[in-house]
Amino acid sequence: MKIHIRDVPPRAAWALQQAGVHPLLAQLYAARGVRTADELDEGLGRLLSPTSLKGAKEAAIFLADAIAADKRICIVADYDCDGATACAVGMRGLRLLGAQHVSYLVPDRVVDGYGLTAPIADRVKSSGADVLVTVDNGIASFDGVARAKALGMQVLVTDHHLPALTDGLIGLPDADVIVNPNQPGCEFESKSIAGVGVMFYVLLALRAELRARDVFTAQNQPKVDVLLPLVALGTVADVVKLDANNRRLVAQGLKRIRSGYLQAGVASLFVAAGRKANVATTFDFGFALGPRINAAGRLADMTLGIECLLTDDAARADELARTLDSINRERRDIEADMREQAQLAADAMIDIDDEPPPAIAIYEPSFHEGVVGIVASRIKDKLHRPTFVFAASQAEGKQHEIKGSGRSIAGFHLRDALDLVAKRQPGVLLKFGGHAMAAGCTIEEKNFELFEHTLQQVAREWLDAATLTRRIDTDGPLAAEFRRTDMVDTLHKEVWGQGFAAPTFSEEVEVVSQRLVGEKHLALKLKHQGQPVDGIWFGHTEPLPARVTLAFRLDADEWQGVRRVRFLVEAAEV
Repeated sequence: MKIHIRDVPPRAAWALQQAGVHPLLAQLYAARGVRTADELDEGLGRLLSPTSLKGAKEAAIFLADAIAADKRICIVADYDCDGATACAVGMRGLRLLGAQHVSYLVPDRVVDGYGLTAPIADRVKSSGADVLVTVDNGIASFDGVARAKALGMQVLVTDHHLPALTDGLIGLPDADVIVNPNQPGCEFESKSIAGVGVMFYVLLALRAELRARDVFTAQNQPKVDVLLPLVALGTVADVVKLDANNRRLVAQGLKRIRSGYLQAGVASLFVAAGRKANVATTFDFGFALGPRINAAGRLADMTLGIECLLTDDAARADELARTLDSINRERRDIEADMREQAQLAADAMIDIDDEPPPAIAIYEPSFHEGVVGIVASRIKDKLHRPTFVFAASQAEGKQHEIKGSGRSIAGFHLRDALDLVAKRQPGVLLKFGGHAMAAGCTIEEKNFELFEHTLQQVAREWLDAATLTRRIDTDGPLAAEFRRTDMVDTLHKEVWGQGFAAPTFSEEVEVVSQRLVGEKHLALKLKHQGQPVDGIWFGHTEPLPARVTLAFRLDADEWQGVRRVRFLVEAAEV
């Protein structure tokens, strides 16, 4: 492991301090590209305007007309946390703004696959809908949109994924309106906004349109900011880059949750996860609430997750949250078994020089297709190689197919790699999609070895020694004056996540003692700049030398009512 210290532009750090930013936060922000205190303004007034989001104005007119005509609107969601929160935001927001007939439909991961398909369009039509609205999907749903239109429905696509490429040309479905910051010609600055964020912006535009039609005034218009806890949850859970606009959306959602203004289902999920809403963090979204909602889409029916986010009945919310927690426990058990099998398969690929192949592909017929992405992520993290994990398709009539989910490392664009595999081996990939760090594909079982060989060939050509060297970016030494529990609280309150990494410090420490706890974690007594401090390295069992350079996060541990600073070790450079 190579520990790398981020550069801190001194002028930016100084300017932030002069503007009143805490010295440590000024250093951390400057290292993450923040140059002025204005960029840290989390006020709603600093959010990007919906006017620059292509299609938002047209979507507002489209929806305002539908509401005025009392049309039946059906939202087609996706089966992950972003899709679930986007659906809940759409349902709650449209009702707030006057829609009387709003329903939703979420595809089944196994039966329906991803996105708006022609059979899904048929089901929406049979429900009596006049208007179909997609959230977090639809930008590549050519057949589904065409079928919906042929059935006489109007279609609004709201999405954030990249449009499909055909022979190098961007194609868009024939929807009535498309809202997507990544469509050609869109000047919206935040290209990383999540699907739930796109839907929230459509609602902002719709509210403005309804004001223009004198349906509301500035004084009596509904407060759509009540939806921000859901926007924040979906944004963090979808692991989109936390650019300045996304950080504002998340900060505003956290502010409301900590103040007690949150949906019943979100409150119940905090309780089920054993977390405290009044001190909510982005970590809670990404590692506690998000996985519980995602578990429904992986193993059961995402309707459970959406209903939890929609209900205003506290007892019903508690019941649903407990169900989601139970499903998540089952998911963890399945994942643990699959990960053990996958790790054995991956270990068998390591050569005599203790090096894994440049890319890893694993297939086991007994694997659950809803969990392969998580397992791929675990193997990728352990071996630092692009990894695909496949499971047999459970869809009727598709038993000869296998579905794979992949996770990548920095410097290897997974979706582009699949595109090259498709060009070199025409017909092997039945379908594929994704982006740089995560992608999915479907192949015939008989073509697995050919896929594996071709993917490894691409990886061998694209990856060099520097890319294959595991590296962790850190913020360098932690000044002793900041080794305090109140500093832990200060750091935890900030918005950290993808593209705006949580603080990780690094420096040489003395290891006074070390012991295994729970057979799989290393508990440490350290000396940091001459002062004693506890440390723990979760999931690590190898002993450390007496002096070692560690990468660690700042945390607090409570014992018998006393809080003490603790270092959460991430890596060691021996």
